[in-house]
Amino acid sequence: MEKTEQTNFQQWKPFVHLFTKARLSKWIIAGAILLSIAETLAGLVVPLFTKDLVDQLAHNQLQTSVILFLAGSFLVQTVSGGFSYYLMSYIGEAVVSSVRRRVWNQVLELPVSYFDEHESGETMSRITQDTNTVKTLIVQHLVSFVTGIISILGAIVILLFIDWKMTVIMLLAAPVSILIIMPLGRKMYRISKDTQTEMAGFSADLGRVLTDIRLVKAYSAEKAEREKGFYRIQELFRYGLKEARVQAVISPFMTVIMMLVLVVLIGYGGVRVASGALTAGSLVAIIIYMFQIVIPFSQMASFFTAFQKAMGATERIQSILTLKKESEAAGLPVVQPAQHLSLKDLTFGYEENHAVLKNMNLHIPTGKTTAFVGPSGSGKTTLFALLERFYQPVQGEIFLGEHPISEFDLRSWRTSIGYVSQESPIMSGSIRDNICYGMGGPIKEDEIKRAAKLANAAEFIEGFPDQYNTEVGERGIKLSGGQRQRIAIARAFMRNPQILLLDEATSNLDSDSERLVQKALDQLMTGRTTLVIAHRLSTIVNADQIVVIERGKITGIGTHDTLSQTHSLYQKLASQQFSS
Repeated sequence: MEKTEQTNFQQWKPFVHLFTKARLSKWIIAGAILLSIAETLAGLVVPLFTKDLVDQLAHNQLQTSVILFLAGSFLVQTVSGGFSYYLMSYIGEAVVSSVRRRVWNQVLELPVSYFDEHESGETMSRITQDTNTVKTLIVQHLVSFVTGIISILGAIVILLFIDWKMTVIMLLAAPVSILIIMPLGRKMYRISKDTQTEMAGFSADLGRVLTDIRLVKAYSAEKAEREKGFYRIQELFRYGLKEARVQAVISPFMTVIMMLVLVVLIGYGGVRVASGALTAGSLVAIIIYMFQIVIPFSQMASFFTAFQKAMGATERIQSILTLKKESEAAGLPVVQPAQHLSLKDLTFGYEENHAVLKNMNLHIPTGKTTAFVGPSGSGKTTLFALLERFYQPVQGEIFLGEHPISEFDLRSWRTSIGYVSQESPIMSGSIRDNICYGMGGPIKEDEIKRAAKLANAAEFIEGFPDQYNTEVGERGIKLSGGQRQRIAIARAFMRNPQILLLDEATSNLDSDSERLVQKALDQLMTGRTTLVIAHRLSTIVNADQIVVIERGKITGIGTHDTLSQTHSLYQKLASQQFSS
């Protein structure tokens, strides 16, 4: 018994926590509750006035005051019911809005490792579908649950005064109903959790396919994706049928119980009216009160079902909210980013006991260009990810001057870095939005145009009819590769970083685009500490130092001329590229 109570409390606790975190006005909550009570009390006195009305009509002694009181009760019930519903709906919307803000903020603050392990569609499902499940419970069921409890308790108290024998007959149905509903509710909870998990998987597949729809079509993968989607849909159908089977037991059962109680009351009540032990008005009042008990009771059964669904959704929401954020402590501001960088005994692996970078030691001079070359998979891009603090080293540190970069405030550190990758991400929206992305605050038009000009992007941008307001499409699909790269470079100019990371920024471009992008990069690199990953040695022959990485280890450091004479792998790469 203790274990069951503890389990129930554990289910309630996260849900209640959502309310407390919403910080709702106590006056609004109090007003909603008081109006709900007023609505219910007005509904509870209606049968009493109806009783008097029926008895007076039976004796041809109708009093105007009874009609006025009855009309007044209906008016109070209608007005208070409307306002209480609105306030309860406001509370529900406010709670869900608070949850969505917290989840959205949490998702933005989660480390990159979380997104490595979870598909974006799954996370989207948590923010949209799970929060919507909680909203459905609060907005559609919580109002009826609160008023239903008041209605049931009030009706039972009044019925005991009218005729306690018939009240006892009516209440005998409650334990039987509870014995049936409770185990079915627990079953519904399990089904709901499985359904939401499957829905998250379906959303993940949907997001993956829609994001890479061109890949799907280019490789004629429609059949394979169709089969995966149909499997998910079939699983959702199966869980839907499981839920329907539970509802198929609950709904008819509640209807049968209500009809059975009604038949018994009418039959037994009719006999008592005929014997004179009960007035006709009292019987009418008892029947009305029966509906005021049974209907809320059946609504409470729906609430219980919705509550079980919401508990599963709340668990998944809390599972995200309780994850450790990327950086929860404020660090030092980066006051002087123009300092040398250094790697000291740097080791990192995505998986335990499998190091990608191994005991790296390197000095990167400020204001100079350091290039990284080596076979694919040697750890070059991983090193850049560590520099951006997407991951934390397993051992060792990266230093800016004399300070480990882990000591700096994360936002301040990343603001000091400009990153242009092989396929620089472009967000849907306008060209202006992308150039100013992440800047915050109003940006002067002259600054945007200056950045575009420096990036050799102004000419093609101003050739569009809408110029800087041109929509680029999802992931910049309406632009060419070279245009996307130059917008990314313009974005870097806007940030004006002291440290610049270039990850194969000119690869996969045609010769004309590469020339324009390289020219823009040369301007961007001037006076900055620049780290370059390049497969084409022709782009880095003038680098101040070139670092050769093989299997996560630094095997050579020097200029192009030095390495061409002393390093076997670099000699091989140089001979292959410059002789072809």
